[in-house]
Amino acid sequence: MNILKVFIMSAVPLVEQRGAIPLGIFAYNMSPSFVFLVSFLGSLLPVPFILLLFNSIFKWMKKYKVFEPINNIIENKIRKNSGKIEKYKEIGLITFVAIPLPTTGLWTGSAIAAFLGLDFKKSLLCTSIGGIISAFLITLLCMIFPTFF
Repeated sequence: MNILKVFIMSAVPLVEQRGAIPLGIFAYNMSPSFVFLVSFLGSLLPVPFILLLFNSIFKWMKKYKVFEPINNIIENKIRKNSGKIEKYKEIGLITFVAIPLPTTGLWTGSAIAAFLGLDFKKSLLCTSIGGIISAFLITLLCMIFPTFF
């Protein structure tokens, strides 16, 4: 059951691996290497859907005034981060996803890739590589600084 919690938590926006890995290691006393794997796989779950559906859903939401506040947040976040990714393409996307800070990660990276119209297969590969790096860094930080978490 705890495996499923870590898997699902790593697929949740904003929480992603940053919350799932410490939870699995410290709260559930799971093996760091196992948590790394489960969290990485869970974080990949939404990526193909975001890459394929983000633009259609976003366009639909823009038709309705009720979604305006959320649309503004999404547009601002994407515009703020898209320049770096647009300039450096694949390396920019990998780096953006790999940095384990709030509002970076697979969800935002995938949304930016979709918004910029980047190639699906390349975007999937780049977010996966960035996700592996991010999961590794978070796991490593948990092992080096356990009292911080």
